[in-house]
Amino acid sequence: MEHTPDARELADLELLLSGAFQPLTGFLGHDDLHSVAERGTLADGTPWPAPVTLRLPADASPGDEVTLLDPEGVPLAVLTVTEHEPDGLTAGPVRSLGAPEHGPFARLHRTPAQVREALGGRPALVVTMRGPLDDLTEIIATAKELDAVIVLLPLSYGEPGPSVVRAALRARDHLPEGTLVVPVPLAPREEPEIDLELREHVATAYGATEHLAGPEPVSIPGPPHRRGLVVFFTGLSGSGKSTVARGLRDALLELGTRTVTYLDGDVVRALLSKGLTFSKADRDLNIRRIGFVAAEAARHGGLAICAPIAPYEATRAEVREMVESVGADFLLVHVSTPLEECERRDRKGLYAKARAGLIPEFTGISDPYEQPDDADLVIDTTHLSIEAAVAQVMGALRSGGWVR
Repeated sequence: MEHTPDARELADLELLLSGAFQPLTGFLGHDDLHSVAERGTLADGTPWPAPVTLRLPADASPGDEVTLLDPEGVPLAVLTVTEHEPDGLTAGPVRSLGAPEHGPFARLHRTPAQVREALGGRPALVVTMRGPLDDLTEIIATAKELDAVIVLLPLSYGEPGPSVVRAALRARDHLPEGTLVVPVPLAPREEPEIDLELREHVATAYGATEHLAGPEPVSIPGPPHRRGLVVFFTGLSGSGKSTVARGLRDALLELGTRTVTYLDGDVVRALLSKGLTFSKADRDLNIRRIGFVAAEAARHGGLAICAPIAPYEATRAEVREMVESVGADFLLVHVSTPLEECERRDRKGLYAKARAGLIPEFTGISDPYEQPDDADLVIDTTHLSIEAAVAQVMGALRSGGWVR
């Protein structure tokens, strides 16, 4: 069995394999997790501050060996399953299959053992960073007092990761010669006290004589008209969503103040998702692909317009999370034109074929459409012109500050 963990699980896996999470040798099970939550220790009493968990599909069983892959499909480790809960929570030790090479600045990564070897027994002042170091005075003074080598550990998890590593490299230029920079993909924990305690554990693993935690960065988002945005239309076939989406694209292009990417459901299926069926699994995959491309466009400040049917609430929520995880905004537009009106239009003859049983799993006929309850804008085009519908969306964009 093979499995690709999510981003947080991959980060924890790298730290397990490198020894940065010593004394842990694998993902935690029920007893350890309960003890961590209640007492801040593992079940055997060893101090440990935070859950380190992995979820696998339902077909895993104790005794199974699961190959864990990076996002490019490269094997990273073998997990021997010792516990598997109904919700997918899985425990067991992990065995490395090679150093991870995915992610930015991979060449700078070092294991704690490699850093301790480089220190050669000298004292170390380890500084963990989640943002820039605005004042280096304390670091320089403390290192001088301890006669210590400075080790900067930029905590390079997620979207801000590369910028934190760059901040560490800039700081190194103003610190004593011999300062080390070692990126560590430690995902932040929600509670600041637990996050700090986990940083202490990692710093100790890297040979810290003393640990300084860099200040948390102050995040001030840019104005909406400079932030990435995904406008995601959802609705039944024939609801008018593609027509409104194209009208929005044209209106934005005429305005000329935003870079626009347009992802129509039918065009994406013909190109990006060619070969996929209309099963639920393939529909979900199609929407995830649309969401990924849209998020990448929005990541760099672009405005992406998507117009798939997207019938399932959970998959729409996944796309929203994809977009918001890269620091962009997400606007869900439900084109709520009723089924009867969509059938009356039936420009492509699809509903007639579905009623005749020629198209299986057709949304609204033989497959459900889950009405969104989190739509930012709802439009019924039954008695509304396309121009008026586009004007409503443009009004939402203007009132949100995304266009001027």
